[in-house]
Amino acid sequence: FAVTNAVFGDGERVVIPVAGEKGPSLDVWVFPDLPFALFSRKIANGWEEPVVVNQVPLPGFSLELGCPASHARTLGTGGLTTPSDNPGSYAWRAVADPETRAGVVAGWLTHDRASGVIFSSLVDGAVQIDARGEYGSLRLAPGEKTDSETFAIGYFADARLGLEEWADAVARVHEIVLPPQPGGFCTWYTEKHGGASGEKHLAELVAFVQTNLQPFGFDCVQIDDGWQLGDAKGNGPNKNFTSFNPKGPYPSGMKAVAARVSEAGLLPGIWFMPFAGTYDDPYFAGRQDWFVKRADGTPYDTVWGGTSIDMTHPAARLALRKYIANFVNEWGFRYFKMDGLYTGLAARQVYVNTGYVDDGFGDAVFSVTTKTNIEVFRDGLKLVRDAAGAHVFLLGCTVAQNMRSYGASFGLVDAMRIGADNSGDWNAWVAVSPVAGSRNYFLHGRVWYNDPDPFYVRAGVSLAEARTMASWTAITGQLCVNSDWILDLAPDRLDILRRVFPAHGRAARPVDLFENDPPRVWTVTDETGSVRRDLVALFNWTDQDLPFNIPLANLDLPKAAEFGVFDGWAGTLLPTVREGIRTTIPPHGCRILALCPVRDHPVLISTSRHVTQGVVDVHDERWDENTLTLAGSSTVVAGDRYEMRIVLPTGRSLKATTAACTGNDFGLDFEVLVRTEGDLVRASFTPGESGIVDWVVEFVAGGA
Repeated sequence: FAVTNAVFGDGERVVIPVAGEKGPSLDVWVFPDLPFALFSRKIANGWEEPVVVNQVPLPGFSLELGCPASHARTLGTGGLTTPSDNPGSYAWRAVADPETRAGVVAGWLTHDRASGVIFSSLVDGAVQIDARGEYGSLRLAPGEKTDSETFAIGYFADARLGLEEWADAVARVHEIVLPPQPGGFCTWYTEKHGGASGEKHLAELVAFVQTNLQPFGFDCVQIDDGWQLGDAKGNGPNKNFTSFNPKGPYPSGMKAVAARVSEAGLLPGIWFMPFAGTYDDPYFAGRQDWFVKRADGTPYDTVWGGTSIDMTHPAARLALRKYIANFVNEWGFRYFKMDGLYTGLAARQVYVNTGYVDDGFGDAVFSVTTKTNIEVFRDGLKLVRDAAGAHVFLLGCTVAQNMRSYGASFGLVDAMRIGADNSGDWNAWVAVSPVAGSRNYFLHGRVWYNDPDPFYVRAGVSLAEARTMASWTAITGQLCVNSDWILDLAPDRLDILRRVFPAHGRAARPVDLFENDPPRVWTVTDETGSVRRDLVALFNWTDQDLPFNIPLANLDLPKAAEFGVFDGWAGTLLPTVREGIRTTIPPHGCRILALCPVRDHPVLISTSRHVTQGVVDVHDERWDENTLTLAGSSTVVAGDRYEMRIVLPTGRSLKATTAACTGNDFGLDFEVLVRTEGDLVRASFTPGESGIVDWVVEFVAGGA
């Protein structure tokens, strides 16, 4: 049948009967511009009594991968495994040949009422995908019919691109438009003055950040758990968010601290748990009807999360709306970190949750019984958005407490903590942030901004570890948040922070996604300016020296016979490469390499402003053969020495003579130091103000 879909346009629908069921029960849609086939089930109650539906499976899909099934790798929220040795995945799954990356990508586009899960197995020597929607409790009246959630599956020459296409499709279905990406500071993990911090210490930090980091793109300060009222009875944080604790860290009130952060030009953020309470807290003594119940009538209480507040109860919804409005309109917060989201599902806490867990989903009783757990959860998030307003940045935290909140949050939050809590210890950080961030990389900037939890540059980690933590976060482009006591940082550690803000906002992709967990090789491509820029980032997560030998063909680079390579942290030009990158990286180290095709004229390969070496700061670059000049424009920061690294062409004798730099917004010229080191020219200057400058480097033919 010909169909028209509001999201995907004109296409075709195929109706497939399923054995043992009356009437058409499986719909398949295909659209010319969508590289997936879409599936949904018909769900019907053919009985004379109401029924409760929990799980709705789709037929299994047998995959032809072009490689032996034993050779394939499966990637899902539970990690990188073989097809038969996997824990199940929430929302999506990829099965691919690790050598070619060719494979199948499958995922649920919607989670309006059900939690979508996917499994893989070996059946008769072939990989099979099985998917089902888990509703918890979907109540259908006699004769009632409905459709299941929508499932997508497709084959791709590069399954990474398939995952990105799936995320794009999710964004289209949910009409997702993300706000600008913030980045800055979280109080929770700091060595000194952690938790919620406090009035005096936070004021000191804000003043320091305003002078030393804000000009570099550091723009947010978020206060964590400890500011609120409540008595949790030992079960996690206090959960009365109607006001601040006058005997707590902010006796002058949250309005005063939010104003101080805002006056510094920074985004003020606050932590809370929107769907959690404590049933035996005196505040809730007369409000027991606000809580979700179990079948025996007792409050739905969970470990650490406390008692789930019922988002179908009018009074509970009104109370949440009131204190959210207070956060924004009275106190002035414009960034929410919303923890314990799983409590809004009325689901069990199964932390750390990555692969599938049978958590008894659906064992909760809401005051309105016609809605599923997922519907209630999404209604709660919609209420938060409506009460806060479109201008408030919503960060969910954390899907690792129960992965049911993962797909259920699509389209309703701006960012999501996609892993468990990390820490300033190297091993603990590696086990959490690069693992979760890499598995979910394709969601970032499409469905939401991935929050892998903070990175650390404190004295307790080595310089190599500090650079690697910060570089991975910045290169992958994910939410860039630090949680060190910044005032105590040594100059070299503070400088690392200056090199990773702001977020670059370009495409970042892991090369070895189906080979290593976490991946060791990432690429960043910037095609927004007049000249394409490419980065290759190498990470050694191990405790031994790690050799790399990567063919250029694997790196998504433009076609060229040879490439110039510049090592950003080392500040050195490396030998030209023709076939691949070969290097060895020490334990816990990284190399951030800028690559450019070797041309017949000078090329700007790198700058010192940011770890991306020109991606965030260089706006224009052009070579004039008639005047033998390389010119462009860059955003610079006052007092920060700015160095441009220019590669000279091979087979042609050119000499850099002079350089000049004019600040468009400043009305003054800068003296630019030019020096040549073999095939590299360095042109550097120190601006007196921040802004955009035009620069030009002049060359003459001949000379040494």
